[in-house]
Amino acid sequence: MRSTEKVYLYAGLAVLFWSTVATAFKIALRSLDFIQLIFYASAVTVLILLILLLLQGKFMQLFSQSRKDVLYSLMLGAVNPAAYYIVLFKAYSLLPAQVAQPVNMVWPVVLTFLSVPMLGQKIGRLSIAGLFISFLGVVFISLQGGTDGFRQTSLTGVLLALGSSFLWALYWILNVRNRGDTLIKLFLNFFSGLILLTIIMILFSDFRVNWDISFFAAIYAGIFETGITYIFWMKAMQFSSNNAKTGNLIFLTPFLSLIFIRLILKETLFLTTFTGLIFIVAGIFIQRLDKTNGALHATKGN
Repeated sequence: MRSTEKVYLYAGLAVLFWSTVATAFKIALRSLDFIQLIFYASAVTVLILLILLLLQGKFMQLFSQSRKDVLYSLMLGAVNPAAYYIVLFKAYSLLPAQVAQPVNMVWPVVLTFLSVPMLGQKIGRLSIAGLFISFLGVVFISLQGGTDGFRQTSLTGVLLALGSSFLWALYWILNVRNRGDTLIKLFLNFFSGLILLTIIMILFSDFRVNWDISFFAAIYAGIFETGITYIFWMKAMQFSSNNAKTGNLIFLTPFLSLIFIRLILKETLFLTTFTGLIFIVAGIFIQRLDKTNGALHATKGN
């Protein structure tokens, strides 16, 4: 298989799987609370990453990491998965999937602005315009078809979805300083996050398991949100000769996600949702055209 074919195979699989997770989140939240969802999903992700480390012969490299790198990776686990997914899944519990998923998409714009104080980068007028356009898209999505829908939209949920974008952008900026193998770093992040989530479960939730569709949806989320799907995406970028061009494929995810939301969750899709999503994506593209900033072009699909 040629490199180009491998790029589209791995990127296509990543986009497809990431397009389904918003639907899986809502199904899981039917009988699980948001803390249980991230705990079970993270446990599955840790298991998958451990298996991948063993298959790739990297398990013993865990013990050759410097103490500083290990502690830093473990610290990042408090941001992702713990804080990020707790905030995100709480937002999903308060909002329709067609609102929570697109609003979470504004994180690339937030990333640009956080890069100014944290990485010393500069931003120009295009980035400011991109921010305005993306957040205008959030307003359209929050309308849910009209002003009546806007009044019914949970403001707390929207703020949490925006807050999750902030946390994801913060995670990626902090991750810049975390050198080393990506798979090892990701495993340490989720391993420490799982320890923290176990404590949170003990304090604020419980470990009950109902073997129903919600529980299996949580397992699905653990497999396809960060587990193997993230590996597919890394493979696509590895074989790509133009990472920026390949990275743009991720913007297919929210539009495909709406198809699954409609077909499986039976949510009524509003014109304002599509309009808002177009504004958000347009704002991100405009921000990327800003030559005065060198912000990270990290990727996440949910």
